[in-house]
Amino acid sequence: MAGELTSELIAKAAKIASSTLHEAAGRIGALPAAIKPVAPGMTVCGPAFPVKGPPLDNLALHFGIDEAKPGDVIIADVGSHYEGGYFGEVMCTSAKALGLGGLVIDGCVRDGAELAEMGWPVFSRGLAMRGTLKDLNGDLYINEQIALGEAIVEPGDLVVGDTDGVVVIPKSMAADVIKAGIAREASEAATMKRLKDGSTTLVKMRRWERK
Repeated sequence: MAGELTSELIAKAAKIASSTLHEAAGRIGALPAAIKPVAPGMTVCGPAFPVKGPPLDNLALHFGIDEAKPGDVIIADVGSHYEGGYFGEVMCTSAKALGLGGLVIDGCVRDGAELAEMGWPVFSRGLAMRGTLKDLNGDLYINEQIALGEAIVEPGDLVVGDTDGVVVIPKSMAADVIKAGIAREASEAATMKRLKDGSTTLVKMRRWERK
């Protein structure tokens, strides 16, 4: 189906830096810069499964783990309340066993050492020990559109994260952006070769001459 992410597209996207995809897409899709991997070297790539819940409540995350498909990346909005540990070792054990692709949360997690050792991709604003609740009457959004910072995240959008942060590319644009990203990386490789040979990063231009 047009606009859907295929395994081939996801495999290609996984080899491209998040910042490159952001630039190739026209500088869109960057999630808040505070969201980073909880351990060095973690990367994430896959279709978005957005969830949103009330502050200090992680029930939406539990539903997300239960309903997402293997390979899906859960993208979580916690209502702008960051001082809570919304996800930890127990939930990670479940998500990893179910084959989910990773978690990107605009909030904090806990059990940092254990998450790092498990190696399952977790991107968050940081670590916080404060516990959270599960309100069955809370305002929950499961696999629906959410907004994180300036980015709008739709179910099935392409999510790519690495040391630089996380970018979300609309699924309708993914194929073209990946193609442009590959071309951009090839161009940058050629530029770096010239720089190693002694060129500079300044572009030489003719002076504008007065008539």
